[in-house]
Amino acid sequence: MSPILIVLALLFVALVLFATEKLPVDVVGIVLVVALVLTGVLTAQEGVAGFGDDIIVTIAGLFVLTGGLVKTGLVDLIGRRLYRVAGNNELLLTGLIMIVAAISAAVLKNTTTTAMFLPVVIGLAEKAKIPPSKLLMPLAFGAILGGSCTLLGTSTNLAVSGAYQRYGYEPFSLFELTPVGAITVVVGLVYMLTLGRRILPVRGGEDSLTEKYHIREYVSEILVLETSSLVGKRLTEIDLSKKLDLNVIDVLPEDEEHLIPKPDYRVRANDRLRVEGSLSGLLRIKEDPNLKIRADFVLNDDQLESGDVSLFEVMVMKDSKLIGQNLVSINFRQTYDLTVLAISRHGEMFNTKLSEVDLKFGDVLLVQGNRQRIEPYIVERELILLEDVSASPVRTEKRKWALAAFGLFLALSVSKLVTGYEIPLAIAVLVGVLLLLATNTVRYTELYKLIDFRILVLIACMMSFGAAMENTGTDKYLAGLIEQNFGQFGPTAVLAGFFVLTVVLTQPMSNQAAALVVLPVAIKTALALGLNPRTFAIGITYAASFSFITPLEPACVLVYTPGQYKFTDFIRVGSFLTVAVFIVSMILVPIFWPIN
Repeated sequence: MSPILIVLALLFVALVLFATEKLPVDVVGIVLVVALVLTGVLTAQEGVAGFGDDIIVTIAGLFVLTGGLVKTGLVDLIGRRLYRVAGNNELLLTGLIMIVAAISAAVLKNTTTTAMFLPVVIGLAEKAKIPPSKLLMPLAFGAILGGSCTLLGTSTNLAVSGAYQRYGYEPFSLFELTPVGAITVVVGLVYMLTLGRRILPVRGGEDSLTEKYHIREYVSEILVLETSSLVGKRLTEIDLSKKLDLNVIDVLPEDEEHLIPKPDYRVRANDRLRVEGSLSGLLRIKEDPNLKIRADFVLNDDQLESGDVSLFEVMVMKDSKLIGQNLVSINFRQTYDLTVLAISRHGEMFNTKLSEVDLKFGDVLLVQGNRQRIEPYIVERELILLEDVSASPVRTEKRKWALAAFGLFLALSVSKLVTGYEIPLAIAVLVGVLLLLATNTVRYTELYKLIDFRILVLIACMMSFGAAMENTGTDKYLAGLIEQNFGQFGPTAVLAGFFVLTVVLTQPMSNQAAALVVLPVAIKTALALGLNPRTFAIGITYAASFSFITPLEPACVLVYTPGQYKFTDFIRVGSFLTVAVFIVSMILVPIFWPIN
């Protein structure tokens, strides 16, 4: 088999694996590199060359710098002041949320911004009596638009810049994307405040969590009579979950406050057990004459809260170690003294057999217990607490050092304009990281937890794959096909084709993977047609950022369940926005980066 056929076959396999998500994206990248080396397309040294590129160090350092801004609570501070300005004005509140999200995302990356503002916006919606669905999609879209404004806005921007540099061209400057990015933010803002706001669904804002999660019909209260065989037995011994498919969520001893049941708790006569489970399980209780179901029991939030026991919602974050596990495998209840009452996933509610549900990114858990017990997961960014985060522990006293470190990085990165001496971007970002560590704004134990190594591995592997396409002439072959079939329609049509292709690929694939797959072909096509390859690289960068049509973009996944959206909501609202930014890009990109 010729090298070109091998590379094309591996490209097809990669596209399928990226789209199906059977394997993590970084693992797919590693598989590609190994296959390229084993088939002789690349040498071992060429296969791992991407890991030694300075762009890897730059991106890792930027993860740490933005982590310093997050850990000092700067985003929270901005978000909590929005209500003072906008009050209950939905139009003004929507505009401010999008503007602040866009500005923040230009520095903090769009996914980070959405995650940080999510609890704040939910709190704003509750205060202003506005359905969350009217504010959360604008939050995600504002962050995505803002991420297109600077090199730091998304890891996709950095990935394309690093890959483009490998072809011997100058990498993107820090603010090179800003002019067109800022204009698309304005266009997106105008759209969302006019047509977009009108077609957003009206969902959410229920008065109680028990109503929101529909758990009333699954919860009942059982009175344990003195003659019952359960008296004196531990909860682990009676194990209602196996016998009756019921989960004990509360124990209400006679004349005592209710408590979260521990496995070794011994049931006493006249205890009331509040249980959750299927209707069939509840009906089977009636067969036991020594257990009595309270016929007048009506569940509400107050009955599940008292003292330091409360109801709250948490969301499973991307790359959390909880993903793929169930509540039993992580020993959730015993470890944290917390009870999960329901799980919501993109509009689907799980109210029974919760222990069998494998958790996924974006799942929202309705939890009962002491909020402080979940704090370890919150701190490690495994979970997000979906409520006002004003009381969350942040290092406000280190805020000035986080800003100083980021400012130092920015100053060093543009030093050539002032001093004529250029400091490499990788060195500039490392100096900022050292300042964060020296001032203890970011602790050394947190350093590597702030870095998304999956993205780094993916970028390094796809850079090696790009080298394989170049070495074998695969990129020239594909470019020739595009030139032959589309070149006759003119340069802008070819650029538009690559833009649309990238947008389409970002729906089933990660944005970074889509951009890095398309980039080498686009560069060779531009060279074959005698066009400016930078125009095509910039166009692909914007296209990979503008992922609005489906909720598969991580920023959209974060708001999907809390906003109670449907898949079609994103298609309806996002399609018009995608067309708008496409038109803007096709007009402005060739102007700022001449195509000929």
